[in-house]
Amino acid sequence: MNNGLMMQYFEESLPADSSLWNKTAKNVAKLKNMGVTAVWMPPAYKGAQGVEDSGYHVYDSYDLGEFEQKGTIPTKYGTKQEYLSMIATLQEKGIEVYADVILNRREGADATDCITADEFHSVAGNHMIGESRKVFAESKFTFPGRKKAYSSFEWDWKCFRGIDWNREPDEETECDYVLSSEVNVLNPAVAKELKDWGLWYLDMTKVNGFRLDAAQGLDVGFFRTWLNTMREHAGKELFTVGEVWNWNVACLKQYLEQVQYQMSLFDVPLHLHFYDAAKAHGSYDMSKLLEGTLVSECPLQAVTFVDNHDSQPGQIKQSWVEDWFKPLAYAVILLREGGYPCLFYGDYYGIARDHYAGMKKQLDILLKLRKNAAYGQQHDYFDDYNVVGWTREGDSSHKKSGLAVVMSDGTGGTKRMYVGKHFAGKHFIDAMGNAKYNIKIDEEGYGQFYVNRDCVAVWVPRDR
Repeated sequence: MNNGLMMQYFEESLPADSSLWNKTAKNVAKLKNMGVTAVWMPPAYKGAQGVEDSGYHVYDSYDLGEFEQKGTIPTKYGTKQEYLSMIATLQEKGIEVYADVILNRREGADATDCITADEFHSVAGNHMIGESRKVFAESKFTFPGRKKAYSSFEWDWKCFRGIDWNREPDEETECDYVLSSEVNVLNPAVAKELKDWGLWYLDMTKVNGFRLDAAQGLDVGFFRTWLNTMREHAGKELFTVGEVWNWNVACLKQYLEQVQYQMSLFDVPLHLHFYDAAKAHGSYDMSKLLEGTLVSECPLQAVTFVDNHDSQPGQIKQSWVEDWFKPLAYAVILLREGGYPCLFYGDYYGIARDHYAGMKKQLDILLKLRKNAAYGQQHDYFDDYNVVGWTREGDSSHKKSGLAVVMSDGTGGTKRMYVGKHFAGKHFIDAMGNAKYNIKIDEEGYGQFYVNRDCVAVWVPRDR
């Protein structure tokens, strides 16, 4: 079996030209050649900001670019028909499609409800400020443009457990409540509607799985029930990864226990290790790069990534890994046996808004190595402050497999590593082109693998 590879096929600042669905479908052959086995696509439903909305400000989850709402028929990424066509095109080529699902909030209400509310501190969330008072909550969603197509459910204040704006008749006031109108899944009607929507979405789109936004924002018992219902209906696994943005691996492991390991999680601790190592410029202990990460402690539930739309420049969770370290970080997630790696669109194609060109050339080398060479038993050498590495022995199912990786955030150096006796007498070269001479493997299967300053070398058999 070949290595799996997910690609997050969008970044936050893509142009609002309703073209992403069509562009993705046209790129299917390229994705297949890269070794991509699944794509994580952005939210496909109508957002509160219309065609400018990235999809995370959910207005109507039944409108996949079909109805005239918020000033547009298509979403930022295209029409419903283009979305469905894209999914079918990718699946025909053996590439799965994961849908980005936001269940915990709604924005862009059609009308207000006058309710009695308690105001809470924006930082100390359990600390109430002042007395209860009347507020005008943006919590009434009637979807007049959809005219009850697919669902007649309408949202009102009883469907939410918090709001973030008080819209008085003659003014608009930001409140210290929550971000957006926060869905109350403990309301049985809401829980049923979210279940009904999920079943409708599966039947309509035939997606292969989900990325759950802000997974910690909803009751874990609800997620367990919702996922079980979706999987029973689909009659298949429906791979699911949740976003729990926490640096502490113990918190991620606790969440996985609470959901009974029914989903994977993004390895935020590993991403933050990459960020810290890049910022340190040689003052980071590389021997501890993988310590306290999800991929080290729960590799089967870890989705590894270097950067994503949340960490890219200008975002609230900005923690952009500096360019010089990205090849090292991608070598870690692509060429090791643990975790399910996710390639970021912005790293590959660049981010035009920030004049960032991306690193397609280097990533293409690493992607080819993952597809063809990163197999077999792994041996780790995380035993030095600046120079670390690992090897893969290869396997019989992939004739050109086997490699040795050595990386340095300092002056570089040499590391003696075991790659396998079956390579005895073979010469290895650096596929990254950073080291200019060959290495001969000794009769015991070891090689003295070299790396230059601030880079990664990936050694492979010369005659491959």
